[in-house]
Amino acid sequence: MATYPMTRRGAEQLHAELHRLKTVDRPAVIEAIAEARSQGDLSENAEYDAAKNRQGFIEGRIQELEAKLASAQVIDPAQLQANGLVVFGATVTLEDEDSGQRSTYQIVGEDEADLKQGRININSPIARALIGKREGDVAEVQAPGGLRCYDIVTVEYK
Repeated sequence: MATYPMTRRGAEQLHAELHRLKTVDRPAVIEAIAEARSQGDLSENAEYDAAKNRQGFIEGRIQELEAKLASAQVIDPAQLQANGLVVFGATVTLEDEDSGQRSTYQIVGEDEADLKQGRININSPIARALIGKREGDVAEVQAPGGLRCYDIVTVEYK
């Protein structure tokens, strides 16, 4: 059984989504289906079809979230004792060797990745290049535009 690494914040977000799906979205779609049924002929009822499709999506997402949470490996970055090593949950500041531009990223699970928030997926090329490196090391990343080199400026666990 595969485990899904995620931060505490990511697990909380998935729990909140699961709660909303079960307590708000599921009852609303059941009500929409009942309303559409009351309108008569279901074979030509677009509202009924849309509600049934929405119900299928909601039930599928509930199953997906329950499976992920059941096999989640929740990691609290603040509790990590990695001695400066880049690991899952670490926040890393990088400097592009060509442009000198600095960027800061936290390495997180796939469901919580958000580049605008500075959170990158553990399976992304840049995260894979960073894992196992230390402050002062150079990470080489094969990007669509070619090979990019980044100096690891800081590694934090927050």
